[in-house]
Amino acid sequence: MSDKLNNLQKKINIKFKNLNYLKKSITHKSYDSLNNYEKLEFLGDRILGFVISKKLIELYPNEKEGVLDKKLASLVNKNKCLEVAKTIGLEKFILVGNKGTRSKVENKIIADSIEALIGAIYYDKGFEVSEKFILNMWKNFINLSKLTIVDSKTKLQEYSLKKFKLL
Repeated sequence: MSDKLNNLQKKINIKFKNLNYLKKSITHKSYDSLNNYEKLEFLGDRILGFVISKKLIELYPNEKEGVLDKKLASLVNKNKCLEVAKTIGLEKFILVGNKGTRSKVENKIIADSIEALIGAIYYDKGFEVSEKFILNMWKNFINLSKLTIVDSKTKLQEYSLKKFKLL
């Protein structure tokens, strides 16, 4: 176990003071129904949303809230969390019980674990380190968010709302 935790710390370049946070962040409820990542995931999800929201406002100070909201949604959804988690091979570190097998950890579990890892970093190292981790891990995706794609349905909805002076 300690090898796994040490390897993960090296992978993310963060040394934990309290390894229990790190262990909990990679522990699925099928492995331990009491000491698992669910609450850390809850916290990490909020920290992730806050940090990315803050960064988007810094990058796009003149952008409308609706556009920022779409960019945020594309950066913090389960698919993006999964992509980020896979860049560090997080699936190799996750502890699952007999229901799951090492070769097939579900994508949802992997995505949830990156959020739990953010929560664990916050508890152990504070906001600045967790913010730095998020901005580093999401950096390429944030840079790609500069390309705003608005589909025809969204354009039609915006037009309709403006026509009726709802926007």
